[in-house]
Amino acid sequence: MSRRRIVSLIAVLLALAVTLGVSRARADARPGQAPAAQAASRAERTAWYFYRVKWGHQDEFVDLFQKNHYPVLKDQMRTGRITAVRTYQPTYHGDGRADWTFAVAITFRDVAAMTGPSGEDEIVRRLFLDQATFRKEERRRFEILDAHWDVPLNELDLDASRKTP
Repeated sequence: MSRRRIVSLIAVLLALAVTLGVSRARADARPGQAPAAQAASRAERTAWYFYRVKWGHQDEFVDLFQKNHYPVLKDQMRTGRITAVRTYQPTYHGDGRADWTFAVAITFRDVAAMTGPSGEDEIVRRLFLDQATFRKEERRRFEILDAHWDVPLNELDLDASRKTP
């Protein structure tokens, strides 16, 4: 196993553990509060996008993502809608702990950028002159998936919400 894969796995596991731990701690502190009402300590918002690729198609999926979707995300970074894009693959597979084979963490400028119009259609028209090939490859990228789900995250500032004794 390569060092890069080990580091990627550790980063993903740490991020998930922190997210779950923070959510659990917040729920214990205020059991009646809904996650949507939780305020972030800064404007940026992060969402995780998980993909489970059909067995044997991981490299093809990553290639298609890098060729067709990553440039769209980079263009949104250029305009300021997105402030960061990070991609991950689990180090191991088939152990029952990872329901996903590819993940993308996207940090948006703010809630409006995350929930508002992305302008993706215009970006795609501008970046990909051969629209027929683009649509065919994007269709293929989703054909080789078993599952896909999005997880918008609510960052919690535990220092700001800390109960005083």
